[in-house]
Amino acid sequence: MPIALWALTISAFAIGTTEFVIMGLLPEVASNLGVSLSSAGLLVTGYALGVFVGAPLVTATTGRLPRKTLLIALMVVFVIGNLACAIAPGYATLMLGRVVASFAHGAFFGVGSVVATSLVPKEKQASAIALMFTGLTVANVLGVPFGTWLGQSYGWRATFWAVTVIGVIALAATAVLVPRSQGGEEADFGKEVRVLMRPQVMLGLLMTVLGFGGVFAAFTYIAPILTDISGFPASAVSPILLLFGLGLVIGNLAGGKLADRKLMATLLGSLVMLAVVLVLFGLTNENKIASIIGVGLIGMAAFATVPPLQMRVLEKASGAPNLASSANIAAFNLGNAAGAWLGGVTIDHGPGLHAVPYVAALLPLAGIVVALLSWKMDGKPVRVPASPRTETC
Repeated sequence: MPIALWALTISAFAIGTTEFVIMGLLPEVASNLGVSLSSAGLLVTGYALGVFVGAPLVTATTGRLPRKTLLIALMVVFVIGNLACAIAPGYATLMLGRVVASFAHGAFFGVGSVVATSLVPKEKQASAIALMFTGLTVANVLGVPFGTWLGQSYGWRATFWAVTVIGVIALAATAVLVPRSQGGEEADFGKEVRVLMRPQVMLGLLMTVLGFGGVFAAFTYIAPILTDISGFPASAVSPILLLFGLGLVIGNLAGGKLADRKLMATLLGSLVMLAVVLVLFGLTNENKIASIIGVGLIGMAAFATVPPLQMRVLEKASGAPNLASSANIAAFNLGNAAGAWLGGVTIDHGPGLHAVPYVAALLPLAGIVVALLSWKMDGKPVRVPASPRTETC
């Protein structure tokens, strides 16, 4: 794979760390700032909504910039946002810093996906996207567990200082390794919006919202689930999250390889696997061994969906790759925000923390229905596949 893809991967690692690490620190943040657990969970929702708004907005207003210049500018915004989090004196300032950082997230992955696919032959495009998103998965293997440990040991602000440093390294890698030949071109925004409104594109975006809504409804509250239901001490959360990260790596790479072969079968199969894994996690998370295995399987199922979901939207949005790709990143994060909110409602006003995995599973189940409808609209025979087997590279 071209070396420029590795620059994108490093940046994805930085962004993925700041996105996910807050979930392992929710109890510490809530206690330190004097807010409820569900209010701390809104830091996930706020970040996700910032991506949802920022991804298409930034992409639409920066269409004339060369892609390398845009990627560098986005990483600068990312660094500023995380620095604001590190020095935040209270909840409101922390939320503001999270939102600032989130504005870089969606556009970076949107433009980065277009750059990634342009660097390789068509038959390797899903794998190229998967490699870039491997930065997110490695963030969960290394960045999130380390950041969780760092925050638990030295205070949550120490985690954001560390993420700021990683962001500076990612900025330098982008500046050095991404070629200038990946230039922007003047976009017809009206035309791109019309492409985005195609029924199949909209269905693809809806699948993304539902799929990742299920992931975040459960994973946002993974720390209290592991401590309050599974019975682990808080110090065990960080090493358990290593298994989640390893699952992400396996699922992401397998999803990319399988999507290069059979896109819709992989997409549908990964949603089936996600729904099944969430239900099983709810049934077994009172057992410590089963809950550890379940965390790894959730990671695997979650990121097996990413390459096929991203490729499906790009495939159906020919003529508007930048906006469509960014819109799908926004859809991922709308799902993140909705899922985190739904999990909080389930805890505060519903059956409680123990029911969160079951409620989460309802969202990918709805995504399966949408996927079947979209596949039928392709005019091809639909066969419901088994969950895609995972494979390593």
